[in-house]
Amino acid sequence: MATPQPIQLQPGQQPTPQQIQAIQQQIAAEAAKQGLTVQQYIEQMKAQAARQQAMMQQQRQQQGQGGPQQQGPQQQQGQGGPPQQRQMQQQPLQPGPPKPEALAVANFLKNQPLKTRTCLFQEKRKDMFKVKRAIRALQSPAYAKARKKNPLLPEVNDRPSAENTFKLLPLSLLALRVSKIDPHEGHDHGKKKRVKGLWNVKIEQQQDADDMSHYVWLYEGSQWRQYLMAAGALVAIMAVVMFPLWPYYLRLGAWYISVGCLGILGAFFGLAIVRLILFIITMFAAPPGFWLFPNLFEDVGFFDSFKPTWAWQETAEDKQRIKAQKKAKREERKARREGRAPNNGDAKAGQEAKEETNVGKAVEGEARASGAEVEKGGQSQARNMNARVEEVEDE
Repeated sequence: MATPQPIQLQPGQQPTPQQIQAIQQQIAAEAAKQGLTVQQYIEQMKAQAARQQAMMQQQRQQQGQGGPQQQGPQQQQGQGGPPQQRQMQQQPLQPGPPKPEALAVANFLKNQPLKTRTCLFQEKRKDMFKVKRAIRALQSPAYAKARKKNPLLPEVNDRPSAENTFKLLPLSLLALRVSKIDPHEGHDHGKKKRVKGLWNVKIEQQQDADDMSHYVWLYEGSQWRQYLMAAGALVAIMAVVMFPLWPYYLRLGAWYISVGCLGILGAFFGLAIVRLILFIITMFAAPPGFWLFPNLFEDVGFFDSFKPTWAWQETAEDKQRIKAQKKAKREERKARREGRAPNNGDAKAGQEAKEETNVGKAVEGEARASGAEVEKGGQSQARNMNARVEEVEDE
């Protein structure tokens, strides 16, 4: 009797019914050769694979630590193992169709407020989020309520079960852990201007579930919205092409709408010219200058472009004061995370910056009430205080 040839499958390929039957016949033949039942042969193969995996993990651990380190089994059980050993216990990522449970978890997290930010991954814009917000969403009452409606969602009772549920995403290649990189590092050309808040990221080898780790979404979710948008765009293009065939009242309405849009555009340009003229006049009459709608051309929302209504031009001292405040807040948050007292110099600089801000606001209010002369005096006083903040920061 000829020995059946082994079935070759590509990673992620689903076997056909004929291939499944051939595999079953091959397993039965191998079990009969060794005088075992099919169930006993399968258990033997599982035990052999587990031993090989344990040996490979031990070799990797020894290579990572620079040599074997002996440690008692009771001590390892008490400590839960070193971090490198816990990382070695992660399952390898194999391409293939995602599991239904992973898709259910991804669809749930996609609809949660994870405070995603845009990043550049392989020259494409992707959404990135922190692990701590995903874990928090999996432990929220909303997840328990969603699990009652969708039985595919795994049960989450504590932090370890939440991490295991989250790890279904990288195992199915729905989301992967990334880190920030500099795309121009090592190049001879000058440093190009980077878009503020837009990270360039790369995939990390270890797919951990630390709170501060960042993951990028590879799962796009349901595509029915994209299909509807594509169909709507096609209908709009056909409607514009067939404009001569429109009824008279539709063409008249389109004309009124176009005139209204042109009027709004003209008003916007007129407002930009008026605010520029007003700034030039006040720059000489009441330095440092007055801006109407200072956020009109900033990268904010439509309504936020008109907030606040007016503001004074920021001077170098104002920018330095704001920078000192931000630095003091960063140091305070960092010290709070590390569980130590904040730096006295940074805290003092931040406190003086806050006091200086209050004094500057009071001086500006008095200047507006008393006239341009008091305005100049208040600004010179604020500038002197700003210089004092610089000295504290340099120390």
